Amino acid sequence: MQITKSFEPNTKTFDDLLKHAISPRPICFASTIDKDGNVNLSPFSFFNLMGQNPPICVFSPLRKMRDGSTKHTLENIWEHPECVINIVNYSIVQQQSLASVEYPKGVNEFVKAGFTELASEIVKPPRVGESPIQLECKIREVISITDQPGAANLVIAEVVKLHIHEDLLDEENKVSPYDLDLVARMGGDFYCRVIPESIFEVEKPTRTVGLGIDQLPKDVKNSNYLTGNHLGQLGNVENLPTPEMIESFKSQLKERLDIQKFKSAEVRHQVASKLLDQGDVNGAWYWLLMNI
Repeated sequence: MQITKSFEPNTKTFDDLLKHAISPRPICFASTIDKDGNVNLSPFSFFNLMGQNPPICVFSPLRKMRDGSTKHTLENIWEHPECVINIVNYSIVQQQSLASVEYPKGVNEFVKAGFTELASEIVKPPRVGESPIQLECKIREVISITDQPGAANLVIAEVVKLHIHEDLLDEENKVSPYDLDLVARMGGDFYCRVIPESIFEVEKPTRTVGLGIDQLPKDVKNSNYLTGNHLGQLGNVENLPTPEMIESFKSQLKERLDIQKFKSAEVRHQVASKLLDQGDVNGAWYWLLMNI
């Protein structure tokens, strides 16, 4: 086990580490208006999807650290409880950052950051035309935690309409994560970009009830070649190959390989680890359970 070091809240070190720990965070690029119709646009990385029926997003414009005052976005929402959440991808990440500058109230960040205002269909705040996906939202509730500097204000926003760039959709109106080129916030000045090399799939365990790591053979659980991820894959199967299936597999191997080279359990574990890295869980189980 790794040795850990502990930190208490309400220190700069704790705050910095927390933002590195809970990341990457999607960005809520929120457009709002005040009671006089003045437009504001600002990004918030304390944001996520929280429900499907109805579709609910929550984001949090924190109180300013220097004096505990509230931000224009929050003040606008109190005056006019609507917003548009504009999803940020790599093509607009620098403009998004520019829009986070604390301009005086009444300054339109669409203009400052060079964005195109598109009229919304249900709510009054405009959409960011350059954003790949825009969510028109009605504000259900704002929960203010305290009035202290850095305190959260949880804006509970119900999505009433979704807009997406048409070229991102296929014939079935499905979108691929490979095409969105999304970005997210990390700690400090760091962002991350969702590029093809960083995308992978993990099968949801919804169709079967996995055995669990606790039910794996002892030598498998204690293997020097199988990682925690490997054990998670192995524990997600519902049934193990039967002895008859394993014998049939071994017979087929004999026709192609000198299986005596795999007599050592350690060697078979190495083979299984490579198969698991390739997503072949069933094949890995045959090698792990086969005796030579």
